[in-house]
Amino acid sequence: MSDPIDEFSFLAAQAADAGIDGPLPRGERVSIPLSDGRMLSALRYAPSTGSGTATPVVTFLHGAGLNAHTWDTTILAMGLPALAIDLAGHGDSSWREDAAYVARVLAPDVIAGIEAWTDGPQVLVGQSLGGLTAAAVAATRPDLVRELVVVDITPGIDFSGGPSQLRQFFAGPTDWASRDELVDRALAFGLGGERSAAERGVFHNSRVRDDGRVEWKHHFARLANAAASAPESAAHETDAVTAVLGEAGWEDLAAVTSPITLIRGDRGYVSAHDITVYRERVPAASVVEVPSGHNVQEEIPVHLAALVREIAGKA
Repeated sequence: MSDPIDEFSFLAAQAADAGIDGPLPRGERVSIPLSDGRMLSALRYAPSTGSGTATPVVTFLHGAGLNAHTWDTTILAMGLPALAIDLAGHGDSSWREDAAYVARVLAPDVIAGIEAWTDGPQVLVGQSLGGLTAAAVAATRPDLVRELVVVDITPGIDFSGGPSQLRQFFAGPTDWASRDELVDRALAFGLGGERSAAERGVFHNSRVRDDGRVEWKHHFARLANAAASAPESAAHETDAVTAVLGEAGWEDLAAVTSPITLIRGDRGYVSAHDITVYRERVPAASVVEVPSGHNVQEEIPVHLAALVREIAGKA
């Protein structure tokens, strides 16, 4: 595969594939240094028409192993100024040396990004790990969140789990000779859809090192590879940590003062039992079921965009 001119070169084709008419928004890569020396990176989109710079009204947080570009088509269809943040250890944001990729640890980075790149409370949308992180942000900084939208995740679900096929995919080699090898591997595992979509996803989620080898941008691939050879005791430790983090997620949701909407994919990770527990513990929240798997923003981005746009209009 040949590299595009820049990371926004795919937008026209994505809009055409999704049947989205109208001018494309202006996209820019932004970054800020964090207090511990790491960098936080994000994508900021503004309408291409009109004067001045339209600041974001919706901020998006992706799931584990993904990056800010997973929201591109949703943002194109939504038609509102938006910010999509690369969580720590993903995309162009720095990896964490402690590998602590959990909601309450990630939330301060998101808060710093919202403060730097927006000028008002946001409709904060998070999918999977991003959804748990969004809840932590809304709980600790209610002044930054007009409305919270959580996509296909509830506390207690192992966000790093997912299908065993996906775990095997990321637990493979940590570097590759070319991006074409990664595309072929994704297609062999039944991931990425059509080859053009797989090429787009691989481009956004990988980088070429100085030695010419290609590696995943996200830290999770390195961690998955290490976990594949970890002793059984490490797996038990992870299970114990997951249980504690699950309760922290419920505490965050209970502390949120803004309206909450849970969007559940009918083929996603949130089971009927999970929904029953969720309704009991977060009774004021709205629940919307959509025809999708876990990655709603990639399977039905236009549908999701309409839901978010409606929420943003009411918020």
